[in-house]
Order: sequence, then C-alpha cells, then structure tokens
Amino acid sequence: MSTEFWEALDRLVAESRVVIDRPKGTCHPRYPELAYPLDYGYLDGTTSGDGGGIDVWLGASGTRDLSAVILTVDAFKRDAEIKLLLGCSEEETQIALACSNNDKMRALLVRRPKEKT
Repeated sequence: MSTEFWEALDRLVAESRVVIDRPKGTCHPRYPELAYPLDYGYLDGTTSGDGGGIDVWLGASGTRDLSAVILTVDAFKRDAEIKLLLGCSEEETQIALACSNNDKMRALLVRRPKEKT
C-alpha cells in the first residue's frame, strides 16, 4: 500500500485533536447491549462517511501511533467508514476488529506496512 496514504493519515492525526466520546466500558447510545472494549472517538475537525469526524480506536498506551485502519460496511445503514487504530497493541487491534465485525456490519483490517530499514 502506498506510503503516501499512511503519511496523509499521519498528518490528519497530527493536526487534529482526538476526542474520546465513548470511553472504554461505556455503552453505545443506540445499542445499550454493546459496551466499548476500548476508548472510541473521533478526530475533531475531520469528516467521515457518516458526516461525523473520522473514527478512532485508542489503545491503552495512549500514543497516537497509527498502526492500522479498519474499513467497515454497514449494509443496513448503507454506509462505509474508516476507523483509525491509534496506539493499539496486537490484542487491542483484534478486540477492535471483533467489535467492528458484528450482526450489523462487516469489517476488514488493513495493517500499516513495516518500514524498510
């Protein structure tokens, strides 16, 4: 995958404030049976397919290192989105992916390629 894609996302992350509007353990406002397993929010000042900010999963490390993106398709809502994984461990990456793959939507994980040294 193009390094320019990842660099463009890095710029968005660097230039935006991360807003966590659904802290780990809180329930989804429309689906109370869904509790967020990680901090979840968005990049302030950006726009995603649903009209809100670009979604982010924030790992426990608290860093803003972008390691992967999750692409989602919701056939019921008829939309698709990108979710950035910031500071997520491998375990947290798998948790975010599992949460994004449910009876309402399907998700695909795209990992950032390792840089060649």
